[in-house]
Formats: sequence, structure tokens, C-alpha cells
Amino acid sequence: MKLVLQEFLSLDGVSQGPGSPDEDTSDGFTRGGWLVPHLDERFETVVSGWLAEADAFLFGRRTYENFARDWPNMPDHPNARILNGLPKYVASDTLTEADASWNPTTILSGDIPSRVAEVKARPGRELQIHGSARLGHALLAAGLIDEVRLAIAPVVVGTGRHLFPPDGPPVGLRLLHHETTPGGIAIHRYAPTGTAEYGTYGGAES
Repeated sequence: MKLVLQEFLSLDGVSQGPGSPDEDTSDGFTRGGWLVPHLDERFETVVSGWLAEADAFLFGRRTYENFARDWPNMPDHPNARILNGLPKYVASDTLTEADASWNPTTILSGDIPSRVAEVKARPGRELQIHGSARLGHALLAAGLIDEVRLAIAPVVVGTGRHLFPPDGPPVGLRLLHHETTPGGIAIHRYAPTGTAEYGTYGGAES
């Protein structure tokens, strides 16, 4: 399967709590819900199209617990059938058992990159990471991510967990597609190209 990292980000790179004030209050975060004012029909169409390509999902523990809490209680949502029905994998060394209300779920522990590589090797279309910024960044650094999809809201949150921490390794990306929704969300799709490249600017003639 193709491993795809999908993230909702603020303009300053925050990925925490895009959907509501109480979505993820870990570490004292109080500024959740920053994506919601910018949602529109085009954005919903794009995200639904991404979900339609999934054959399985991969989460970190925190995102998994939030999704397992919320999605079984939203059966009428247009994306509920996909999220509730497809196989789910959770990368965690602390979670001992999956939530019985959100199956099928498999816990991956130990050497997470190796365990994820094993799942990737199985037949299927896309193994999608939603949220789970720390897991997504770690797998990007490990060279396991095949595509990065970012939806960037026109807002500076100022605090919160970032997808790309300041001490992370450099990664090169090639732009595959971009568009901006009527609500101002900038959508970018990238293919990782390995370690970032550097150069020296020599003027317009160079």
C-alpha cells in the first residue's frame, strides 16, 4: 500500500485540534477549532475524495483515542462508513488493547518503522495517516511516507503541537498539486524526494 500522510495545518504549522476546542486539549492546548471557520463545500469534496482512496488507516495513540471516541457516534456523517469500517492500525507502546467499539483495529508496537513497513507491503491502495503529527513526522524522517497532503488554513494559532518540529531532519519534497478553496484553505500534495538539497544564490543570471 501507498503510505500517505494527511494533515490539517495552520499557517504557522500547528496541527493540534483543528476540529473543535475540545478535540485535543493535551499539554494545556486551548486554541482548538481553528480550521472550522474556513470549511466549505470544495474542501469537504477534496477530503472525501482522499478518504475514498483508503484501504486502511494508521494512527498514533492520541489521535486513535480521539477518533475512536467520536466516529462511532457519528454514523450519519458522509465519511463515517469508511472510517468506521476499514482496518485501523495504531502505533503505540503504551496501548495494550484496542477500543472494542471501533474495530477492526490492530496495535503496532516495538520497532514502529519496521511494523509499518510490513503493513505497507500488504496489497491495497492507500494506508492513510490522519492527524498523528509525531508519528507522521517520524515516518517521513524514516523515508516511509510516499505522499504528503497538507490542508493549510489561513490562521496563525501561535501555540500547539507542530507537524514539523524545529529540530527535525531535512526532507526534500516535490509539488504534485495545489489549489485554494473558496474558504481560503491552501491544499498541497507532495512526493518526498529524500534529503533536502541546498545551494547558493548567484543572481538572476545563474
